[in-house]
Amino acid sequence: MYSAKKILGLIGRNVGYSYSPFIHNTAAEILQLPYYYTIFDIPSPDLVPQALEGAKALGITGLNVTIPYKQDVVACLDRLSPEAESVGAVNTIANKQGLLTGYNTDIAGIVIPLEPHRALIEGRPAGILGNGGAAMAAVEALKSTFKPSAIHLFTRNREKGEALCRHFQRKALSVHLSVRSFDDYEALGCCSLLINATPIGTKDRTSATGNRVIPRGTGAIHSNQVVFDMVYNPMETPLLQMAGEAGAVTIRGIDMLIGQASQSFEIWTGKTMPLEPVKEMLLKMLEAENRSR
Repeated sequence: MYSAKKILGLIGRNVGYSYSPFIHNTAAEILQLPYYYTIFDIPSPDLVPQALEGAKALGITGLNVTIPYKQDVVACLDRLSPEAESVGAVNTIANKQGLLTGYNTDIAGIVIPLEPHRALIEGRPAGILGNGGAAMAAVEALKSTFKPSAIHLFTRNREKGEALCRHFQRKALSVHLSVRSFDDYEALGCCSLLINATPIGTKDRTSATGNRVIPRGTGAIHSNQVVFDMVYNPMETPLLQMAGEAGAVTIRGIDMLIGQASQSFEIWTGKTMPLEPVKEMLLKMLEAENRSR
């Protein structure tokens, strides 16, 4: 007898590169759960409200949200979890009988891989590149868990950066938060932790300045840093390659991806994601993918 699967998915723009379908479908297969995860590419923010109404109408169980819609979806939801409300950005949506609740599991995805390096972060300046939903999650993760001496937000859009600062300042931010120019390499070099919360460096995606979030030869990257790139495809981004060559501690975006995915999976299914076998199978798939190039 045919048994319909519950649908999960990812909404974003130009996100065909995502590994999320592999991660969630592998976990569901291992646990023999009736879920299927796919991608919903939304070309314009104007279509986000329609997409979420469609999710309700179709009975889609849950959605992840990625660039550039983590803030756009907030106004379309029925309620927010406390951490999503604090951040002002959502990366996970659960549909319970037509009621859409937004969560932010990016925070846990950031905290988990940073935890072993706490001694290098606490009481020292940290830098975040970007001003979108991922950057907001990074600010929340740092201020609530690692207590750096200051958080510097490096952005090409000062207006958006200042809006992000105002959002957190309204919530009695416990750490100094400032906006810096994207090319303030001296300030970047003063940060003990650097987090790339932009899509720059993603496979098949280039910015106006190419695929390097920080150019070589600036002195911004050095051995006394932790460098965390949220970009996960490719696993070794241009930023991480440069950081590794400089002797910095490097953290791959794939670690964040799996960390946040495990929390999303539990929200939707009520089951714990089998992390080790999922990660092992993902790495094998990526190795095979790299060999075929």
